[in-house]
Parts: sequence; C-alpha cells; structure tokens
Amino acid sequence: MLGATGVGKTSLVRRFVESLFSERYQATIGVKIDRRLVELDGQQVSLLLWDLQGEDDLQRVRLSYLRGASGLIYVADGTRPETLDTARSIQAGAIETIGAVPSLLLVNKSDLTSEWRVDDAAIAARGPVDVEVLRTSARDGTNVEAGFERLVRAIGI
Repeated sequence: MLGATGVGKTSLVRRFVESLFSERYQATIGVKIDRRLVELDGQQVSLLLWDLQGEDDLQRVRLSYLRGASGLIYVADGTRPETLDTARSIQAGAIETIGAVPSLLLVNKSDLTSEWRVDDAAIAARGPVDVEVLRTSARDGTNVEAGFERLVRAIGI
C-alpha cells in the first residue's frame, strides 16, 4: 500500500482485514503489516499487506520494503488531485527499484461526493500509468474487497 499521507491506506487495509472503519486519523509510522486469508476460486491465499508510511515522496530507505513484493496498490485521495502526482512519483521509484509487478490504483474516499475533485482525465494525466483504477471508500467499503481481489488475480495466485 503506497501513497501520500492521509489518502486512506491504513483505513483500506483495516476495512479489508477487519471490516472496520474509524473516523480517527492515525498516521502510520514506518510500516504496518497485516495478514488476511482469502479464498479465491476454491484456493486459499494468505496475503501479507504492507502499509507503508505516507510521504509526499518515497524515501530511498523505504524503497527497500518493496523488494519481494508480488504486487502493489497505489492509493490516491479523490478529494486531493495532487495525491495522484505522488502516486505516479512513487510508481516510478518502485519500478526503478523492483521492476514492473502487478499493480492497481485505488482512488479512495468516493463517499465524499461533494468534495470529489478527481475525474478520469486527471487520473490519466496525473496518476500511475498502465494500472487498473478503482474508486473506493474505506468508510462504506465500496470496491475494497474487489480491489484486493483484482490484485490477487493479476498476481496469478
């Protein structure tokens, strides 16, 4: 899980792993690792989810956390278009560090319709390139399960 500070990475993981959402913002320091067993096409898969501290740019030392990753989820905030730029920058660093791996972009906070500021053109122009895009809401669960499922399928597990 990669993206700018405050885009909802931790909230998406918490919704996926625990089916919970909290209004209280709690910044991730370093990395938080969660695990969830999922069944996909009759096969049980164990996912280790690394929720990396949000930054406006990805520090070199943290890129080492990406080594061995089977897939990446970039997260942007639909109420803050500049977070698409951050996700694109992070993608460039990730590709330079580990090469291309299955990835997708979750544009989070879709429940905040009156504050939404990201359209398809902005995603194409500013977001990560060559990735599937889903609009999600950690608050109400919209597309959270679908996002993780699509990444698992893209990885080929």
